[in-house]
Amino acid sequence: MRLNDRPHGPTHGNYMAPIPPLVLTFAATDPSGGAGLQADLLTLASIGCHPLSVVTGITVQDTVGVDAVMALDSDWIDEQARAILEDMQVAAFKLGMLGSVENVAVIAEIVADYPDVPLLIDPILASGRGDELAGDDIQDAMIELLFPQATLITPNSLEARRLAFANDSEEDEENATLDECAQRLLEMGCEYVLITGTHERGPEVINTLYGKNGFARAYNWERLPGSYHGSGCTLTSAIAACLAHGLSMEEAVEEAQEFTWQTLKAGFRPGMGQYIPDRLFWAREEEDED
Repeated sequence: MRLNDRPHGPTHGNYMAPIPPLVLTFAATDPSGGAGLQADLLTLASIGCHPLSVVTGITVQDTVGVDAVMALDSDWIDEQARAILEDMQVAAFKLGMLGSVENVAVIAEIVADYPDVPLLIDPILASGRGDELAGDDIQDAMIELLFPQATLITPNSLEARRLAFANDSEEDEENATLDECAQRLLEMGCEYVLITGTHERGPEVINTLYGKNGFARAYNWERLPGSYHGSGCTLTSAIAACLAHGLSMEEAVEEAQEFTWQTLKAGFRPGMGQYIPDRLFWAREEEDED
């Protein structure tokens, strides 16, 4: 089933207006609107979902890099999420930057109460500039508490090597193949792993999906010029949105990559740093046609 073929949701009140799929994202803010919470909300809305959000932290950042991060207290994470989940039926969870070990632990407890809801994790470890966003303690907590519950994780190749070889030598990490990394990540409990290849060399970007039986499918995309702020957030949120609409995992991954590539192709550079994906590219295309 494709997005254009999706059925309408239930009605409410005296009207026939459908209720769009509800997707809950846990993420930190990005005042530039390029990544983080703002990227998730734009992406989910653009693909026809109603975005719900739990703020995990506040950042000071622009299109160049991240200067400071303040994680919210885990009690606030719990209260935000419980209030929403007691009121609405969520179709998917998406996790971005979580901010602290305590936040990882409380989010793991929350999502464990909803085992039938797909859990998608963008394991953000550093900014595009290389600013550290998750230390070894947060990384280890994610591996122990969240990966066993994950429907899909979407590391880039650098993150995949770091996560898969968290307790091994740097030499082992650097020399590992992405197939080896994926196998290790699957053994940690993830149902699917999508490793993105933006940081690998070559004329194309190759993203590879792995499932419980190992390699599932490789996707080749034209490598666009420039560097983009929030491409990973966009991709994972887009997959969550597609799953919420009822697509299978392979359908969702394919559709979300097409959406993300189009946002990058239409990306713009509002500041002095990276380009920002245009999650509303389709609306501007319609404007150009009028």
